[in-house]
Formats: sequence, C-alpha cells, structure tokens
Amino acid sequence: MKILKNSLGILTVVLLSLSLTSCGSSSTKNTDGTPDASNEAKESSDDQNMGGTGSGAIEKFGDSDSGKAGHLSTVYFAFNSAVLSDQTRQALSANAGFLQSNDAVEVQVEGHCDERGGIQYNIALGEKRAQAVRDFLVASGVSSGRITTISYGKERPVAFGHGENAWSKNRRGNFVITAK
Repeated sequence: MKILKNSLGILTVVLLSLSLTSCGSSSTKNTDGTPDASNEAKESSDDQNMGGTGSGAIEKFGDSDSGKAGHLSTVYFAFNSAVLSDQTRQALSANAGFLQSNDAVEVQVEGHCDERGGIQYNIALGEKRAQAVRDFLVASGVSSGRITTISYGKERPVAFGHGENAWSKNRRGNFVITAK
C-alpha cells in the first residue's frame, strides 16, 4: 500500500513537470511594438479548410485568441489607436478570404484595450477597434449581417503584466465564431 502511494505521488510530480515545460512560446514584434501577424496571415491564406484539429479547427464560440476559430487571426493595434496597420490589414485580408470561403460562418468581433486609461475611454476605444475591423471586412466583400461587434475595453486581457510586452497583446480585435 505504501509503495502504491509513493508511485502515485511520483507520477503526479512527473506529469505536472511535463505539463509546465510545454507552456513556453515565442513571438515576434513589429517596429511599432505590436505582435507580428504576418505569419498568421500567411497560414490563414495557405489553407482555408474548416476541419481537422489545431489551428484549422473551428468550433462554435471558439475564438481566434485560443486558435479555435478556424483560420481567423486575432489582429493588433498600436497604443491609443483604432487605425489598421499594414500587418493588421494583411491579417484581415486573410480573415476576409476565410469568411468568403465559409459563408455559413458568422463572427463577433471583440474590441480590446490594454490596462491603461479609464474604463469608459477603453470601452469606446475597443468599440472603435471592433468597428474598424468590421468595416474592413465588409469593404472586402463579407456580408455585414454575418458580423457583430462588442467592446470589452480593458476587462478581458490575454496577457497579464504592466509593460509593453503584455499591453501589445491586449490591444486587439478577437474573432468569436457565433454560427458555422
């Protein structure tokens, strides 16, 4: 009985150690400090299929932040801005292509901000970001009836911390699948 308890304890420690060692990630940044979306945009345009697992999987209520929104990529914004950068436009063009190829998919675009600024200011900025993304997609040929917007301001960060590394990841437009 004592050997069984020791074995279970050792197995638990090993499993926890293995799960923690696979949590690392690497990312590249643009000159304006935003995460580089060019690789995501390239992957999105390379393979338009909705099935399978991993980055191509699509789930109802799946989102681009978690990679469960097919080949839709989260897009990023500069500080205090709802202007679409060249990298953001590139990623949105790939997202528009995915949506045009999958006409049953409907999305909600979430506008997010970093922790700086007041609650009301960031709700308004998040709405401007979500609307800018929606406007780009509609101008690219995606039906406006398939896209809704919402702003969460600074209330739903994906990166925690008090520096540019975290802030640049939180200034984003996230896509959530509402119908497929």
